[in-house]
Amino acid sequence: MNLCIDNIIFSLQKTGGISVVWYELIKRLLNSNEILNLKFVDSLSLENIHRKKILIPSNLILFSSKYICKICERYLSVRINTNQSFIFHSSYYRTCKNRNSINIVTVHDFTYEYYNKGLKKWIHQWQKYNAIRRADYIICVSNNTKKDLLKFLPDVNEHRIEVVYNGVSEEYGALPKHLLRKLPYCNSKYILFVGSRAIYKNFFLAAEAVSQTNLKFIIVGTLLNKKEIEKMDQYFNNRDQYYCTGRISNEELNLLYNQAFALLYPSMYEGFGIPVLEAQKSGCPVIAYNSSSIPEIIGDTPTLMSVPSSNEIIRCINLLKDQDVRLKVIVTGFENVQRFSWDNMYCGVINVYKKAWELKNK
Repeated sequence: MNLCIDNIIFSLQKTGGISVVWYELIKRLLNSNEILNLKFVDSLSLENIHRKKILIPSNLILFSSKYICKICERYLSVRINTNQSFIFHSSYYRTCKNRNSINIVTVHDFTYEYYNKGLKKWIHQWQKYNAIRRADYIICVSNNTKKDLLKFLPDVNEHRIEVVYNGVSEEYGALPKHLLRKLPYCNSKYILFVGSRAIYKNFFLAAEAVSQTNLKFIIVGTLLNKKEIEKMDQYFNNRDQYYCTGRISNEELNLLYNQAFALLYPSMYEGFGIPVLEAQKSGCPVIAYNSSSIPEIIGDTPTLMSVPSSNEIIRCINLLKDQDVRLKVIVTGFENVQRFSWDNMYCGVINVYKKAWELKNK
């Protein structure tokens, strides 16, 4: 099976969910026992933290893209000259027009469709929809993403869509007490907020709710900007009640999950929601909004909010103060996360490749 992997995502972001997914996929492809004639359209970006961790032999690289903004390369179809059939799988909505190519596209979410406006949204949709319609097979990371795809593109043949769940890193897990250590900024019980603070993530709602409790608010992600700090100062009496870590390692994040009162994840929309699984794997209860893919991923729990509100967040926090409820939430979280692994994701993607390859080469 001839396989060409397009690493464009590593030039588009320094880190992020899609970079994590792509890193976990190509790490396994490089160590696969499958009979693969593997090639890469690579990125020479040295800024993406996940690309730095992978050594791709130079003989596997067809060509590299160093400056991704040059002639809007991220939006152009990839040109590969060969007379042999090959699977082309891009990390971010690029296609190959070679008549022998078998295009595979992975669809992560429809955030742009729901929450963006203007030219940026139009360009994104143009590229994404073109890639989806040209694809021989489409991988969706959840059933909810598949449902959204068919909502926005009802002309797409459902039989070309396969759901392949993301996984969760082995770097997360419950730690024995002797390995736990308090981080300098965690000097009291705290609620954890992880990831992007885009408007649909309901960050300010989370901050407002936590400010009404006796818990500290620990924020993992990019440092707060001036407007965010001003808003936080309206909610909290002093700055000792909240702290933003900036970007941290998985090891440090695992420590935070292990010792948190809960992960607060009130996002209005998720294509998947990897932090939910990271927390569950670490024995951290999760408070989340019962919407989009979250109920599909999180499993059975009483800490799903029926509406995104301060009252609902505080209700869930109070539930978790009951030690019996808390223990049950943690145990069911451990059970739920067993459904997801990067090895399972890899096997699912390989099965899609095989199906597409066999169909093309009958």
